[in-house]
Formats: sequence, C-alpha cells, structure tokens
Amino acid sequence: MGEVAMKPRHSLHGRARDLRNNSTDAELALWWHLRNSQIEGIKFRRQQPVEEYIVDFVAFTPKLVVELDGGQHMSNRVYDEQRDACLHRNGFAVLRFWNNEIFENIEGVLEVIRQRCLEVTSPTPQPPPARGGGV
Repeated sequence: MGEVAMKPRHSLHGRARDLRNNSTDAELALWWHLRNSQIEGIKFRRQQPVEEYIVDFVAFTPKLVVELDGGQHMSNRVYDEQRDACLHRNGFAVLRFWNNEIFENIEGVLEVIRQRCLEVTSPTPQPPPARGGGV
C-alpha cells in the first residue's frame, strides 16, 4: 500500500486562516455564540488544524469538534467518515449539524453542544466507600 502524503503543518495553518477569513454565514452565526467562552466557560477555536484536518470549531478541553455541513457534504460522506474516525482515534468527540439547523434552531444546537461539553467535562463519579469492614 502506498502512503498518503500529509500536507505540511504550515500549509494547514495558512489554509485555516483563509477559511477563517471566508467563513460561511452559518459558521459566523454559530461563532457568535461560541466565542469568548460563552458555553460553560469553554474556549472554542474556529477553523483550526487538528491532526491532518481543519475542523470548523474545536474545544481542546474537552476534546470536542463541532462541524457544520452544507449541501456539498452529501457527496463527501466517505471523507467525513474517515475524518471523524481519525478524530475519534485521537480522543475527540464530533458533533455535526446542518447549516440550516443553525438558522432554524440555534438554541437547540447550542443546547446539544452545551450538554456534550457537560458530559465530557463532568468528573467520573467515584464509587461510594465500602460499608462495614470495621475500620
């Protein structure tokens, strides 16, 4: 099997900058709600390189990626599945929303993101101490 050539990291950063400067209306609308740590105090970044991909939005703590999909993503399903698998292997949860969801139900989208942030940042409950035992 041949190896897939990965883009140099610096070209990903340049491409990410271009994407930030040419955001879609849906990305700008969601960014308005994610920026400045407005959801549970979590810092999101937009159009950020993660592994060999550029993701729409990412919070490195808790490892959460939010992707917005427009009509073009119907033809990119295999690519999106490979990308999501890579992100999952590297510990990231991935949420995907259609662009129209941002315009038609932004509060619902924000609630899903908020709930996922709470799930990933909540400490794992410790089992109760053993009873009895005579200590």
